[in-house]
Amino acid sequence: MRLRIVFIAVLMAFLVNAFAQTQQQLEGFNPITTAVPFLSIGPDARAGGLGDGGVASSPDANSMHWNPAKYVFAVDKQGFAINYTPWLRNLVNDINLAYLTYYNKIDRMNAIAFSLRYFTMGYITFTDENGNSLGDYKPNEFAIDATYSRRLSDYLSIAITGRFIYSNLTAGQYVQGVETTAGRSVATDIAMYWEKDVEWFNTMDAQFAWGWNISNIGVKISYNRSNIERDFIPANFRIGPRLTLGLDDYNKISFQLDINKLLVPTTPWYEYDSSGNKIPIPGTDEFEIAAGMNPDVPVIRGALQSWYDAPQGFQEELREYSIAFGTEYWYNDIFAVRAGYFYENRYKGNRQYATLGVGLRYNVFGLDFSYLIPTTGIENPLQNTLRFSLIFNFGKASTGEAKAPTG
Repeated sequence: MRLRIVFIAVLMAFLVNAFAQTQQQLEGFNPITTAVPFLSIGPDARAGGLGDGGVASSPDANSMHWNPAKYVFAVDKQGFAINYTPWLRNLVNDINLAYLTYYNKIDRMNAIAFSLRYFTMGYITFTDENGNSLGDYKPNEFAIDATYSRRLSDYLSIAITGRFIYSNLTAGQYVQGVETTAGRSVATDIAMYWEKDVEWFNTMDAQFAWGWNISNIGVKISYNRSNIERDFIPANFRIGPRLTLGLDDYNKISFQLDINKLLVPTTPWYEYDSSGNKIPIPGTDEFEIAAGMNPDVPVIRGALQSWYDAPQGFQEELREYSIAFGTEYWYNDIFAVRAGYFYENRYKGNRQYATLGVGLRYNVFGLDFSYLIPTTGIENPLQNTLRFSLIFNFGKASTGEAKAPTG
C-alpha cells in the first residue's frame, strides 16, 4: 500500500498541476510542471557536490547533461562514467536513477558522446477501484542521447545532441475509462562552451570559462492513445561562468555559477464561477484566463512565450530563475573537495539546499561522492542519501588542451 501511495504521488507530479489556481492567486504559488521531470535530475556526484551545476565546469565524462560542447576540450582522449542516484530514500529503497556515459575525442577539433539515463520507480501493485489486485509492475523511464561536439576556434566550441525519451508509468492500465500508453518523445540540445587560460592580476595562472545549453527542446508527450492531452517536456536554458585559480603547482580552486530557466509556459490564472469551477470559453475546450497567457501552444512558441507570460508580470518572471553556485578545490589533480548551494524561489518550488562532495583520481580511475542538505522545511527526494560516480579516462589528448582537472 505504501508503494502504491508513493507511485500515485509521483505520477500526479508528472502529469498534472497539483495546486489549485485560486490558491495561486491568493498566495502567488505557481510552480511550472512538466512531464518526464527525471530529465532534470542532476545525474552525477561531481555536479551534485557543486550545487547541481556544471554548465561551465571543467570537462568530464558526464558533460552530456550539463553542456556537451565541453567534450572537445577534455584532457583525455576518451572516457566513460557510471553514476547512481537514490531517490526518495527516506520512503522507499527501490527508486533510483542510473546514468551511463561515454565520450571519444576523434581529434582536436571533434568529439562524440553517448549516454543512457534510466529511472525506475520500484515495484508497484496496481489495484482497481474496489481494491482488487491487477498485478505487479515496475514503472520506468529512460532517455538515450548522442552528441557531436565541434571546436570552432582555440577557445570556443559548440555541440548538438539528439535524444529519445521513453516513459512507461502505467503499464497500459485504464484511467477513468481511457487506456493509457507509454509516452514517447524526441528532443534536441544546442550548447556552446568557451575557455581560455589567463593570468589573474598578472600574478597567478588561471582559467576562465563560460557556457550555455538549451536542452530538451522536443515533442510534447502523451500517455493515452488519443494524444489529445499532451504535456511539455522540461526544456531548459542554462548559462554560467567558471573561474579556476592555480594557487601553486599543487593546489587550485574553482568557482562556478549556473543560472537556469525552464522554457515552458507558465500556468495562467483562470476565471472561476461562484461554484469554484473554471469558466469555459464557448465553442472551445479552453477556459477564460484572468491573468497570464494560454499555455496550450506549440513547443517553439511555448519556449519563446515562457520569457514573458507569467500572470504577475516581470516580478514573477524573475522568480522562475534558479541559481546553482559551486566551488571545487583540487590537490595535485588527485583529491577534490566540493561545496555548493542551489536556490529556487519559494513560489516556484522552493528547492533550496546546500551540497558537499569529495573526489579522487588515480591513473585512469575516478570516484566521486556527494551529499545534499536541505535548508528549508521542505523535504528533498535526495536528502540523507549519497550519490556516487565511477569515472574511467583513457589516453591523453593532443597538446594545447585544457589543464584543469577533468573530474
